Amino acid sequence: KPGEQKHSKEPSSLQCMHLAVVACGDRLEETLIMLKSAVLFSNRRLCFHIFAEDSLKPEFEKKLKEWPSSYTKKFEFNIYPITFSVGNAQEWKKLFKPCAAQRLFLPVILKDVDSLLYVDTDVLFLRPIDDIWHILKEFNSTQLAAMAPEHEIPKIGWYSRFARHPYYGTTGVNSGVMLMNLTRIRNTQFKNSMMPSGLTWEEMLYPLYQKYKNYITWGDQDLLNIIFYFNPECLYVFPCQWNYRPDHCMYGSNCKGAEEEGVSILHGNRGVYHDDKQPTFKALYEVIRDFPFEDNLFQSLYYPLQSKFLDTVHTLCGRIPQVFLKQIEKTMKKVYENRVIVYLGANHRY
Repeated sequence: KPGEQKHSKEPSSLQCMHLAVVACGDRLEETLIMLKSAVLFSNRRLCFHIFAEDSLKPEFEKKLKEWPSSYTKKFEFNIYPITFSVGNAQEWKKLFKPCAAQRLFLPVILKDVDSLLYVDTDVLFLRPIDDIWHILKEFNSTQLAAMAPEHEIPKIGWYSRFARHPYYGTTGVNSGVMLMNLTRIRNTQFKNSMMPSGLTWEEMLYPLYQKYKNYITWGDQDLLNIIFYFNPECLYVFPCQWNYRPDHCMYGSNCKGAEEEGVSILHGNRGVYHDDKQPTFKALYEVIRDFPFEDNLFQSLYYPLQSKFLDTVHTLCGRIPQVFLKQIEKTMKKVYENRVIVYLGANHRY
């Protein structure tokens, strides 16, 4: 009936697309820009799960509440302390980058969350999260997580050349963007190299770390590669445009999916948002960082981006601007069209 409020039978956590990130040290700004890119383009409601050091919690709360209400109504957020349920907490905390191993414990901590997208702080969404969220429906009956390959070309991939431990497939996988069915992870007995019977996710983590700790270089990502080496049927591999890194263009363009569709998720690892080694990545980061929320997307985001890209054409990544611009242009057109339709609908007179 007109004016009657609709009530969904689903609890809010099921209506949400759940996004988790782990932020320690100096990663406050980077995390906020990542969350901003998620909110700018997504359609469905978002639930942010932010794992952060105690000193960062007040800043996250303050900054997120400063965003305009037209955007804050699109998400809810929870901030959690850094905790490790098994093994030595200090050992986990120092594994690779500060607190990065926290992601391994998400299935244990977020017991009421069915599915989740985990991303590193240095990720930027160039299209709605809704689109990667749909990949969950493509999982077959044994798949419980999705990641992109660490590299497309084995002869120049890190794992295929240097790894001293088991890893998934021919080039390993990169854990900076990881889609997870947490319910399946919690309910699965995983094959492993330590005992003939299966182990639960939580049972497996610390013994696995103890066994391989002298051989791992990339911390928790290496542990995930070891897990899925022994359980390859559990992993869905999504294409490189969903986790596009400098490696995909700094040695020549080697992500065919991005050439065809454009970059969907940009992953600025190697610190490229904060130095001048990959100005194309830095340009995208700075334009999203500086975008005023209520401004026109084309005028205040897309056009400045095009202008900044002109200064990067002398670099290998800068020579292929269409790879970076194609998807974000398409996304902004959709956002604009949706807003026009909503505006016209609200103001239509019969």
